[in-house]
Amino acid sequence: MPRDSGITIGGTNLSAVSLRKSLLIVLVGVGAGGFGIYDYVQQNQAVQNAVEVDATVVETDVDASASRRGGPDYKPEATFEYSYQGDSYTGDSVFPGSITKEYDTRSAAESVLQDYQAGETVTAYVDPNSPGNAFLVNEASNGPLFFTAIGGLFVLVGGYSTLKSLVGR
Repeated sequence: MPRDSGITIGGTNLSAVSLRKSLLIVLVGVGAGGFGIYDYVQQNQAVQNAVEVDATVVETDVDASASRRGGPDYKPEATFEYSYQGDSYTGDSVFPGSITKEYDTRSAAESVLQDYQAGETVTAYVDPNSPGNAFLVNEASNGPLFFTAIGGLFVLVGGYSTLKSLVGR
């Protein structure tokens, strides 16, 4: 089996595999952090630019999914119909952005939906720049900052590993 001869920098032989792994960790971190920042900015812009429209709730539900802590996380879900500038849309976002709030208990998620019963007319919020992405609760979450923090952690770990490979053999 051929050995990975690596790369020699300043007389230090670096394993190409180890360097690639470290750089991959950095790349994953940059991607996660970048997505978190992007979604946080998008959420805040959607909230700031939001225009109120009337919407009719079609259905609501609470989705349970496995969490990082072992127990389930609960996410409020709603489907609603609305019109904006003469066009009809169907929305399914309770909160703005891709990364939304999750709750530790079903009752906490249900409490978010208590004002949104099927058949009722409610207020939805539309970002004029993205009218097909309306949402019901005009409030940004800190969820994207979690992705940014995790991304930063990956960048630090990958960067440390890369520097350790370059300097400390």
